[in-house]
Amino acid sequence: MDFEYSEEQQLLADSVQRFIQKDYDFEARKKIVASETGSSENAWRTFAEMGLLGLPIPQDHGGFGGGALDLMAVMEAFGEGLVVEPYLATVGLGAQFIARAGSKAQRKTILPAVAEGRMKLAFAHTESKARYNLAQVETTVTPNEGGWLLSGEKRVVLGAPLADKLVVSAATSKRGFSLFLVDRGAPGVEVKAYRTFDEMRAGDVALENVQVDKKALVGKKNAGLALVDEVVDFATALVCAEAVGVIKSANESTLEYLKTRKQFGVTIGTFQALQHRMVDMFITGEQARSMACLAASKADVAADADDRRRAISAAKIKIADACRHVSQESIQLHGGMGMTEEMKVSHAFRRLTMIAQQFGDADHHLERFAALA
Repeated sequence: MDFEYSEEQQLLADSVQRFIQKDYDFEARKKIVASETGSSENAWRTFAEMGLLGLPIPQDHGGFGGGALDLMAVMEAFGEGLVVEPYLATVGLGAQFIARAGSKAQRKTILPAVAEGRMKLAFAHTESKARYNLAQVETTVTPNEGGWLLSGEKRVVLGAPLADKLVVSAATSKRGFSLFLVDRGAPGVEVKAYRTFDEMRAGDVALENVQVDKKALVGKKNAGLALVDEVVDFATALVCAEAVGVIKSANESTLEYLKTRKQFGVTIGTFQALQHRMVDMFITGEQARSMACLAASKADVAADADDRRRAISAAKIKIADACRHVSQESIQLHGGMGMTEEMKVSHAFRRLTMIAQQFGDADHHLERFAALA
């Protein structure tokens, strides 16, 4: 497998990195995180102008028709910059449901709006008893004249406070669940917003007799699990690519610190034991990159669903281990100051810790992989 980016992918990555260095550096990011919304409308408009929001959206709906491999360079650059915008929630999750299973009217209305930066989405699925079980859905649906009434609670919905519409899962039979489009501001929808450990914005969503019409159904009734499994695998491949960027940032910060921090009159980077640990971190980063490439390729093209699941789980296991190793080593090599708010490496530690858990930790994916072996 060729692990190098194509010329077009590298040019895109370079343009994203230039934007981050100029307008989204660490100091700018701290102001964005501390703002009321925790995001930047200027950055979102720039993403739209650069074509990033439309990258995985079909060409006939204002996008470029790209896949996970095309998004790898973007996600890696976002990882390096520790970008907190709801890109994954909107482009990697919400828009994917509409692009893959939405009705003609849904695709025509929503996808161009996402590509142009006029609409943000969020995927409201996880519930308090579910943990990583995608099939666990207790949100209820009651048939109503002209549509349905939704009631239930969703936990840690990434990007919910910023979303215009939510893709909500709800049990439509004992055999399965379905997906529905819900306006975040609809009567009966309440979002309890908060900042996550890694400084993203998320929310707990409460639904109380929320009225949706028949046109709100996304995909086929009772067929939500297969679609959710496919889209979550796609999003998992994206966070694997993001992890590569965060690992690169943590490694570079740690190496720079070893070159400048002095102890006993010499820079600590001259100590052989620390050099060995730094080499291990670098090797871990390269291994993570190769597994992220595998995940992205299988998210785009796999022999079948089981082939995709095996590859995604294998990648997530390795990525989760890499996140733990590099995040902890980078903090230890920085010493106590590595945990301070002023050091970027402490924020990289938080994001790597969250990525290791997001969409399933190593233990979860080990069980999934073993079941498919």
